[in-house]
Amino acid sequence: MEPWDQTRPDVLRLPSGRLIRGRGLRDGDVEGAAPQFGLYLLGKPPPRMEWALRWVRWPDWRLPVDRVDARDAFSELWLRAGSERVEVACDGGRGRTGTALACLAILDGIHPDDAVQYVRKHYNVKAVETPWQRRYVRKFQQPPAD
Repeated sequence: MEPWDQTRPDVLRLPSGRLIRGRGLRDGDVEGAAPQFGLYLLGKPPPRMEWALRWVRWPDWRLPVDRVDARDAFSELWLRAGSERVEVACDGGRGRTGTALACLAILDGIHPDDAVQYVRKHYNVKAVETPWQRRYVRKFQQPPAD
């Protein structure tokens, strides 16, 4: 498997070396290699893709509808990133995608208090757009409330 080009601005390199592409679906197709797996964070099912995918129901400007499912999806994406080209995307590629990338950074060993800043520095300065998304990241390690 050919990995993502690390010099692309849409590819986040985690401390472990895992590479994850983040993007906004409304930006259209991306040049270069296709992912082997994608995680899509949308209020409605994603469009058909030519690769394996997983959908987490997550309305724009909000938080995941099912936080247990989201945690499981992030864990799956993190594991797959060790051997596959993976991407995470929402409509714009900043709020929900940035929040997911920050949670992936936590799974990779970054402290929850530092995860948003890490993603803003290495992916997009406007990532994780809302106060409740930032709070979700800070509390990501805590067990979800029933």
